[in-house]
Amino acid sequence: MPRIALIPGDGIGVEVVREARRVLEFIAEAEGADFELVDWDLGADRFLRDGITITDEEFNALDQDHDAVLLGALGDPRVPSNQHAKDILLGMRFKLDLYVNFRPCVLLSPSLSPLASAPALRLEIFRENTEGEYTGMGGAMRVDTPAEVAIEENIATRLGVERIVRAAFEYADTRGRSRVTLVDKANVMRFVGGLWRRVFEEVASEYPHIEADAMYVDAMAMDLVRRPERYQVLVASNLFGDIISDLAAEITGGLGMAPSANIHPGRNALFEPVHGSAPDIAGQEKANPIGAIRCVALMMDHFGLRAAGERIESSVVTCFENGQTTEDLGGSLSTTEAATAIIDHVRSAYAEHG
Repeated sequence: MPRIALIPGDGIGVEVVREARRVLEFIAEAEGADFELVDWDLGADRFLRDGITITDEEFNALDQDHDAVLLGALGDPRVPSNQHAKDILLGMRFKLDLYVNFRPCVLLSPSLSPLASAPALRLEIFRENTEGEYTGMGGAMRVDTPAEVAIEENIATRLGVERIVRAAFEYADTRGRSRVTLVDKANVMRFVGGLWRRVFEEVASEYPHIEADAMYVDAMAMDLVRRPERYQVLVASNLFGDIISDLAAEITGGLGMAPSANIHPGRNALFEPVHGSAPDIAGQEKANPIGAIRCVALMMDHFGLRAAGERIESSVVTCFENGQTTEDLGGSLSTTEAATAIIDHVRSAYAEHG
């Protein structure tokens, strides 16, 4: 019985996780899957109330007692340091060793893209999730003086690089993708970039039927705007993957539409919409629930229920085409109404195909 932790977090996270839960409950009923949904009180309210972000015992419970986590969003103006968000989100990524950050960016309609002429796009990004500049290694000296020095270390290990590169090629191989592209800056970052290039070439040689190439991150930023249809699966370091995936999300409909998965294959997985907590519209039923609902689709795929995930995805497309969306996508529905419309279409898909 899959055990799923639900962490609404802050702001609109509470609203979108609420709607994603309804989708999970329907899928569980339709598939005869006995999901156990467990509510977790982690976020700004808990931090402000108790002075606690997340404990080691809670990390262990999420790792050992749950099969997946659905996180809404973290960030609250009452916590200017955002300490709780760093401890919870980055903590889970690092302490649970969720080394794959998978961000699929799929364009549902050309009208959603800011590009003048947007082709059918499906960009799938594998971002290394536990190394790079995000490890917090570094320091500063002579702070607040004219002679201040700051150092931020970029940590890359062969183990870390090889496993994310291999995950990208394995995905391409099993999902029928024909191209994997490494995004780096090896012309300047000679040591870390050199490691990535060598490992990428070695792993690519094991998949001769898949085209493999490399692009500098600045050139990739230009090309994703100029000819994004050229790319399929992208693999990158923590920092470059973070930047490129946001760009890819924007040209395929915006962050409000984008899901993501943080995975250690064979172990736990954390699913989260890419968007933020949007405190300015929290509680107003204006939040777009699609990113969170598409996280449920990714979760179903993770649990081996790929057809269920595909039905969720196709229902999202149908709702958009019918104008059954929140205001940010040109519709007039509330958060709850938009989620209900998606669930209704999923229900129809099950009724039609069983």
